[in-house]
Amino acid sequence: MKILVLNAGSSSQKSCLYEINNKANLTKPLAPLWEANIDWTAKPDYGLLKIFANGQSHKIDLPQESRAQSTQIMLDTMTHGRTKVLDNLKEIDMVGHRVVHGGREYSQATLITSEVKEVIKNLIPLAPNHNPAHIEGINAIEKILGNIPQIAVFDTAFHNTIPPEAKIYPLPYEWYQKGIQRYGFHGISHKYVAQRAASILEKPLTQLNLITCHLGNGCSVTAIKNGQSVNTSMGFTPLEGLMMGTRCGSIDPAILIHLITEYNYDAGQLNDLLNKKSGLLGISQISADMRSVVNAMVAGNSQAKLAFDIYIHRIQSVIGSMLPSLDTLDALVFTAGVGENSGLVREKVCQNLAFLGITLDLDKNNKKNIEQNIADPNSSIGVIVVHTQEDWAIALQCMELK
Repeated sequence: MKILVLNAGSSSQKSCLYEINNKANLTKPLAPLWEANIDWTAKPDYGLLKIFANGQSHKIDLPQESRAQSTQIMLDTMTHGRTKVLDNLKEIDMVGHRVVHGGREYSQATLITSEVKEVIKNLIPLAPNHNPAHIEGINAIEKILGNIPQIAVFDTAFHNTIPPEAKIYPLPYEWYQKGIQRYGFHGISHKYVAQRAASILEKPLTQLNLITCHLGNGCSVTAIKNGQSVNTSMGFTPLEGLMMGTRCGSIDPAILIHLITEYNYDAGQLNDLLNKKSGLLGISQISADMRSVVNAMVAGNSQAKLAFDIYIHRIQSVIGSMLPSLDTLDALVFTAGVGENSGLVREKVCQNLAFLGITLDLDKNNKKNIEQNIADPNSSIGVIVVHTQEDWAIALQCMELK
């Protein structure tokens, strides 16, 4: 079975084509036959498409004005030139889409129908930077590939198991009835890395309690009990919770009232401040990239050190807030760009959690030891580093619906 995965964002899109047969070992990710990455911000009037297949790479400028036309150009690289992997696009059996927001309606991967598309459209106000791109991608595939089965894999779905006491905000209940609640995000990643952690620990996921830390430009922490999400740091939107690259995470909501009443901020200014000018960038005044912040800190920059210290403190605080949702803790899992690659971040996060019984093997931690337990043999709690692979996780969920 050939499954095309489209992972669309507001300014980029990653696509992969997987070939999976029933006899394949699916406990570890398969390499895609073909990969494509589109950066819509690469040039003023054009997006930049990069294709990887058959050991070859290829770059193409894409017209900004027509995403549907760009999708056609992208797909055509599968059947032509150095990156050809198919004789005909009709060889594709199924298309899986990452959809950021599925609201309350969806708790698992779902075959896309007109009704599902309408729900995704209705949720645009809650995911304005992503859900419109998902609809564009779904419509483009319908136009190009006709009635091929399309599957929506929702980033929020994994968190539908969060109980009411962790899901509902202490606002008047009528607002919960109107849809204001903790939805949680990065669910595809949290679910995938929990499954990989269970495999690494050689224990059933249904018998494990984990805290998974997705630390990239966006950051979130999830408590997973017996395989189910029971609490998570992101909430009604991806802004809540941890300090991130450019997002502030959780702050006193009265600060917003103060900015409105004392400084005449409007909704657009608040959104820009909280989502684009805060976090590591806002505190360090250097970069939203942890690597640049750490380099500046090592060079003696005090604001970079402050940004790093706040970042670590926020992660530790949120991990602590997850513990009451679990009976015990079997392992702490790190993933995504920072979580996978920054030994310093992992070391500092674990340092003040030693009272829980977490002890790192510093030699393993300081090497690129992905997909293994880097805890000291005497540690009572595992520390796992997993390379998150959302596209593969989407393909697997599509396979379950074949």
